Amino acid sequence: MSRPLFDTGFYGRLRQQAGPHWHAYVAHDFVQQLGQGTLPAAAFRHYLVQDYQFLLHFARAWGLLISKLTDPDALRHATTSLNAIINELPLHQTYCRQWGISETDMAAEPEAMDTLNYTRYVLDVGHTGDALALMPCVAGYAEIGLNLLHDPSTRFEGNPYAAWIENYGDKSYLTGVRRSLSLFERLAHECAGEARFDQLTDIFTTATRLESAFWQMGLNQVTSLENDA
Repeated sequence: MSRPLFDTGFYGRLRQQAGPHWHAYVAHDFVQQLGQGTLPAAAFRHYLVQDYQFLLHFARAWGLLISKLTDPDALRHATTSLNAIINELPLHQTYCRQWGISETDMAAEPEAMDTLNYTRYVLDVGHTGDALALMPCVAGYAEIGLNLLHDPSTRFEGNPYAAWIENYGDKSYLTGVRRSLSLFERLAHECAGEARFDQLTDIFTTATRLESAFWQMGLNQVTSLENDA
């Protein structure tokens, strides 16, 4: 299966406009440490719990997008993407249990400020019907997964994060990403246009910066624990 077309279309233009913010996201130190297997376990556990909470709000944001659609084909594509997110939740729970994190633990953990900032921004944009704040997460994770999978310096043997890397380069995940990108391109041509390009660039870049902050949140957790020790 070919790689999703990250560099083309309206999405590719927005990704390019994000410039150094995009690179800071997909090549963040958190990501590099994942690839090397050197990321502190405490950073990853904190990320996992917050990512589960993010997914709940992310599903709500897709629901908001669906509520704005009228074309049957677009509705089918968007609903399929929403179902994929919902189906990911039990998989995420299973993965968390492998790291010693129960559903009770996740429910008891408050949303971190970075999680609040990102999810509320996604929901706010979702009320307008724009899918732009969703795409850095959907397609960005695929790009990160593929980059790590094809990077000769990525360590798989003995890497506790190998399964995470393989998940986001998995064929079924990439199929969903291509479907989401196709829907995004369609909506962009129908509803966006050049008149809104600067505004949409700001939305996309802001979501990208919030993704970077989400990675950094995991690293900051380790620093916080060390300071408390």
